[in-house]
Amino acid sequence: MIEIVALFILCRKNGNLAKQKGLPHRRWWLNTIAAWIIGEMVGVFLGLALFGQGNLPGLMALALVSAFGGYLLIRSILEKKPDSLEDDIKKVGIDDLRPPKK
Repeated sequence: MIEIVALFILCRKNGNLAKQKGLPHRRWWLNTIAAWIIGEMVGVFLGLALFGQGNLPGLMALALVSAFGGYLLIRSILEKKPDSLEDDIKKVGIDDLRPPKK
């Protein structure tokens, strides 16, 4: 249950970052969820290969760390995208274009 709450919070963070970049936030929510699930599956399979079926806490911990890695992957992709310039353009007025008075 706590994992779902964490995923919801992290999706909102990536969604807000996507809005800041001028990108559709719901698409990036879905990308975050998909990366989380895929990362968790990779962690489970890697844990099964390393620990076997006998070490369930180690398996779950590795799956959770891998899932968080999926979130970080999407976050890094979003951070590399340029910010939206619309907000900056709306703030510039005609007085800002004149040379400063001495």
